[in-house]
Order: sequence, then C-alpha cells, then structure tokens
Amino acid sequence: MFIDKTDIYIKAGKGGNGAVSFLREKYMPKGGPDGGDGGRGGNVVFSVDDSMNTLFAYKNRRKFVAANGENGLGKKCHGKSAPDLILKVPTGTILRHKETGKIIHDMSDGKDFIAAAGGKGGWGNARFATSTRQAPRFAKSGREGEEYNLTLELKMLADVGLIGYPNVGKSTLLSMVTSARPKIASYHFTTLSPNLGVISAFAQTFVLADIPGLVEGASEGKGLGHEFLRHIERCRLLVHVFDISGSERPDPLGDIITINAELEKYSTELASRPQILAANKADLGYDETTLNKIKEYASQRKQPVFIISAEYGEGLNELLERIALDVSCLPPPPVYQREYFDEGKEEEIAVKKENGIFCVTGGDLKRLCGDINFDDRQSLAYFQRMLKNTGVIDLLEKEGIEEGDTVDIYGIQFDFVF
Repeated sequence: MFIDKTDIYIKAGKGGNGAVSFLREKYMPKGGPDGGDGGRGGNVVFSVDDSMNTLFAYKNRRKFVAANGENGLGKKCHGKSAPDLILKVPTGTILRHKETGKIIHDMSDGKDFIAAAGGKGGWGNARFATSTRQAPRFAKSGREGEEYNLTLELKMLADVGLIGYPNVGKSTLLSMVTSARPKIASYHFTTLSPNLGVISAFAQTFVLADIPGLVEGASEGKGLGHEFLRHIERCRLLVHVFDISGSERPDPLGDIITINAELEKYSTELASRPQILAANKADLGYDETTLNKIKEYASQRKQPVFIISAEYGEGLNELLERIALDVSCLPPPPVYQREYFDEGKEEEIAVKKENGIFCVTGGDLKRLCGDINFDDRQSLAYFQRMLKNTGVIDLLEKEGIEEGDTVDIYGIQFDFVF
C-alpha cells in the first residue's frame, strides 16, 4: 500500500533526576554530598532510508516516545543517558508541525535530523555544595523532553515527471525506458500510485516518475491525480504525455490545455516548470491539422513536441536525448526551507481563584516544584525567593489573597503567609 501522508505524535525522553546523597564510609562518616546528575533523555531522530519509498511503516503506529534518562546515584555516579529513538523515512519526506502546517524540516538532504530533543538530566546535590551550604538536601529534577504532533508528507525526489490524462501511455513509456515494471492495462486509473524508474542515457542519469492520471478538477480533489500532485513539485522537468491518435480522447489539444490549467491552479510555480510534449500512440494514426495546432500552441510556450509510440519504441531515443539535455541544464530539485520555529517561550504566569483556592500556572513553575525538597529549610527558602523574583507573590496580592488562604502550584498546596 502506498502511503505518502500521515500524522504522528513524537516525544523525547525526560532527563533523569539528580540524586540527593551523602558519602558514608568507614573512615569518612561525614564525607559530604555526593549525589550524581541524571542522564539525558533520548532524542527523537529522523533518518533517511533509501530502501523506503512509502510511509507505510507509520500507517498503524502513530505514537513514538523515546526512553527517559536514568536518575543519578550516590558517589557522584551520573545516570545513564537514554539512546536516541531513530525513525526511518524515505528520501524527500517533509516534517510539518501539525497544528500550524508549517515546515519543520525537509529530509531531502539525507542527513539525520533531531526533531525532538531529549530533556537534560538534573543536577545532583553535590553540585550545590558551597562553603556556606555544605550539606544541600535538594537536587534538580530532569527536564521534560520536547513533544510535537507532526504531519509526515512524502514528496518524491524525481528529476522528470510524466503527467497527462489517464490511459495515455505514461506507464508504458516508463516501462520502455527504465527497468520499472508498472501495471499496464487498457482501462483508466490503472496506475494507483507513483512509480519511479532510473534512466542512464546520453551521459546522464536521472529519475523518471510516472504520476497517476490527472483529470479536470484535480486541483480541487477530483480523480486520483490530486493525491499525487505533490510528487511532481520537486521535478525539474515535466513530460506531458497525450494521445495524439484521439483513440481514447477526441481533443488532444484540449486535454493539454486542461491539464496545464490544473497545474496552474495547484501551483503557479509548478506550472512554470519546463515541459516537453510527447504525442503518444502515433502508431494508431493521427490528424495532421490537430498536430499542427498543438505545435503552434507549444511554440507559443517554447515547448518542444515529440511524436512517439511508447508501445513500439518509436521516437523514444530522440525524446530521451532532449530530456537528458534539459536535465543537465536545469537547477537541482528544490529543498523546502524551515518555516516553523519553536521559540520555547514560557507560558505567562497566571493566577486563577477556583473554589477558594488560588491556582498558579505558567512560567517555569512546574519545573521549579519538581526541584524543591519541601522538607529542607534551605530548599524551601530558595522556593520562596523564586516565587518573589518571578512575580508570583505580587500577582497573588493583586488577586486579593489573604494570609492563611490556600495556594496551589501544579498540585503543590500550601497556606499563604505574608
């Protein structure tokens, strides 16, 4: 099954927590704090696999979570960092931010990409020892890993795209000039998914893509071709195949104009790509007047016309020679630039009174609560200072809090004292 678009959820691993530990050995009864740091959480990494040509691997499994880092231990032993979670995708896959639709990364460069970074490990209490604070009884918790809802979208990397109405001979042409063996039959929509073939001719090697037949209204979702228009967006050259014999469709020029109009509706940039017109099924005979009209139309658009018979191989050498020449002169396929930037801005701190309790959210308060040892006087004093420095105390007073009222910060509740 050909799957070229799917939604997935990814989450990097959480960093391990720092340890609160004190050295206790026979000759060192008061060896001091020796809590180690937590390990880093695993990244979620996308990697290109050249053997893949579909996103079928993500059809049934949609949630991918990397492992968490291990917690720190005593004797300043650091926790083990978690391995990265590697997700294989075909070349040409684009990662989009699902909520905004903006591009995060284009996997066309063939390099691994960290889509979600693992959380850093928390510091152990050995890190907080100073000359005045010789026995810290607190450590930092590990940071949460990044998480995203992504849309994976495959845009095939092909140099040349075969376009045209159904049953005009695109698959036959592909099978005659490459080793690809697409299904070929005399009914419409025989080709249900794009097929790729590699051509080595006239000192050039390039990839040819057979795109399922377009129809009028394809840009609006009609027919099968609209599902695969994205696969010709990277093509540097389009070969527009049509039935010059009129055996299937009586108006070849009208078909050419209609397909070009659909390309224009879908993408003006795509419609401006160089085109070669391939008048196929010439072995069945054709009307010279119709051919002259097509050549006049093509001349106005500076597009060459080749008369071929894909089934019998007539005219294919001349067509391939022109394709090879054009491909050698055209710029490389487009690479889509990053559009989505996670600026990592913290949520604004907010105070809301619910059922007599002042609930505080936002900022970095969730992480702060995870770092605090509420049984330790020094750690609690640090917590109180941070509430004052981040403006939480001022916001509570602005909301009319009174001494003895209950404050809730991400599940941590305490009585407010001026």
